[in-house]
Amino acid sequence: MDSKQAQQQIQNMCDFILAENRVKANDIVKKGEEEFSIEVHKLITEQKEKVRKAYELKAKQVETAYAIAKSLATNKQRLEKIKARQEALNRVGEEVKVHLAQEMSKTEGAKKFLTQLIVQGLLMLLETEVVVRGRQGDSKILETCLADASAQYAAIIKTQTGAAKACKLSIDSKTYLSPAPVAGKEGASCLGGIVLHCQGGNISIDNTIDTRLKLVMEQAKPAIRGLLFPAK
Repeated sequence: MDSKQAQQQIQNMCDFILAENRVKANDIVKKGEEEFSIEVHKLITEQKEKVRKAYELKAKQVETAYAIAKSLATNKQRLEKIKARQEALNRVGEEVKVHLAQEMSKTEGAKKFLTQLIVQGLLMLLETEVVVRGRQGDSKILETCLADASAQYAAIIKTQTGAAKACKLSIDSKTYLSPAPVAGKEGASCLGGIVLHCQGGNISIDNTIDTRLKLVMEQAKPAIRGLLFPAK
């Protein structure tokens, strides 16, 4: 083998080694690119998942905040509605009180009404002696009611049972009910009516207008509410 042939063989070997290295280099580059692509895809997927979860959390927070705000607004509206309705009912009660106070200022009407209240109380007590307590300003009217009330009581008992039963009535001159209400004046007041007591004060019946009005307003509240706020 001459030098030229040796040189050619060496060149061939070098070319072979270079070609093989190029193949290996290409394989390394290709593998690196594949691994890079996989890693990039993995990172993108992870970031997308993070963004999705963050968005879902934010959306849930917004929905929760909206639900809370809506609930608060609804409750506030409901409370305002209830308050407005109660204020309307209170105004009705106050208007009734004014009307009743005016009626009780009329002597004849007050006398008839007080007599009926006394008779009603006597029929509940069925006692032989009863003390009648009223407002101090109604004392004179009450004095004129006693005889009529006692007679009506005896007549009702006679009609319903056939028994003769009388009741001795007297005015409580030591303790009085609160005075009539005065516009703009604070303090305890009473629209009128009477309190009956017997057995040394151990038994009593509150037949005042205030108590009866409170009872009627409570019992009639659904009907009054229906008239003031009819269902649509």
